[in-house]
Formats: sequence, structure tokens, C-alpha cells
Amino acid sequence: MTDNLADGRLIAVIEDEAPIRKFLRASLRAEGYRVAEADTIQGGLRMITQEPPDLIVLDLGLPDGDGKSLIVEIREWSTVPIIVVSAHDQEREKIAALDAGADDYLTKPFGVGELLARLRVAIRHHTKTSSSSETQSQIYRHGRLRVELDSRRVFLDDDEVRLTKKEFNLLALLARNAGRVMTHRNLLKEIWGPHSTHESHYLRVFVANLRKKLEAEPARPRLIITEQGVGYRLAESEE
Repeated sequence: MTDNLADGRLIAVIEDEAPIRKFLRASLRAEGYRVAEADTIQGGLRMITQEPPDLIVLDLGLPDGDGKSLIVEIREWSTVPIIVVSAHDQEREKIAALDAGADDYLTKPFGVGELLARLRVAIRHHTKTSSSSETQSQIYRHGRLRVELDSRRVFLDDDEVRLTKKEFNLLALLARNAGRVMTHRNLLKEIWGPHSTHESHYLRVFVANLRKKLEAEPARPRLIITEQGVGYRLAESEE
């Protein structure tokens, strides 16, 4: 069964391992996506400039350089979603790729289901943020939670939840990027300013406070999800 979101969208796969390219090609085409392939940074750059894709799947360990340099270059002229797939499982590598501008990170080996789910989230988020402000949803919903971004009000069912200004700002930033990993550095920079990017204890305290106020079981969060050593991901909106 094909994914309705696919609708012939073009996915650029930049990966030097032929068996993985074959696996990705078959998996994506089975869902209705078109696939373009390259096995080097330079080949990938030529490919995506000739026909801009709807999403890029990028390996970091390419024969002609580090894939992170390609992310930085692409981000100078495009907001196309980029999902990194890499054998590197170190937190430092994940953070560096996400801070360079990647939208998500998957560690090899990974399952088809997980890849397709992350891909759908990235495409939906990009589609929403690329649309005009009038058509973007200003309400985040998940289970009992409703966040009204315009009015800065938060509800669990019909009961309003009181948040501090910074608690709401943090929740709103996560809500606008729901389903995506937000690194500690990005969250701290956006909420506390550029000189606070190493003050991760601020973030832990505020996330703990939000979980106490919003999660059914704060010790087992299902809404604000920890990406160990990297950052946080808010569950995708059901809106």
C-alpha cells in the first residue's frame, strides 16, 4: 500500500554503499516516492541542483568528504528536509549533524517503518512551514493537550494549565517543530539567548516542570521525549 503523502515526491538518496541505496530505493518506490541517487558529495550536489528534491536522505561518511559540510552548503540556499543516516552512533556526531541543519538522524541499521515515519514527519513539517501564515495551524493537539500558539493558552481537556512565560516559549518552540529533534543547543539559544548554549541545567529544569504539568506520567513521558544526549522531541501533533 502506498503512502498518500508520497504522491510522486522526489527523494534524493546520497549514500555510497550500494546495498543500502538498493534497500532505500526499493522501500521508497514501494511507497510511491520517486528516487534519485548519488554516491558522493559532489554527485549529490549536482543532482539536487539539477532537480530539487522534496527530501534528502544523506549518509555522513562519503568518499569525497564529510556529509556535514554538504548540509551546511545546502542550508545556504535551501530549507529542503534532510534526514541523516549514519553508522556513527556517537552523540557528538548526531548533535553536529542536527546543529549543521539536518532535520533528523537515524543510526544504521534502521527499519523501513522508522525511516518512513521520520520521512513523513519531515515532509509534513516542511509543507506547513512553507505555506502562508494564514493557512498554518496555530493549534497543537496531542491527546488531552491543546496548545493555542496565538493566544498563548494551554489546556488539558477543558482545564487551562498555567505556564510561566519561558515554559510557554519552550513548549511553543517544540510545538512548532513537533516530531523533530531539537538539540539542547538550539533550544537554549532560542529561549535563553546565544550566550546560554552550554547551560543545559536550565533546560532540564524547565522540561521537568512542563512534564509535571502536562504529562499523565511525568516519569514516563510520552509527550516531551528525550533524545538521549542530543535534545528533545515533542510528539507529532494530531491536528
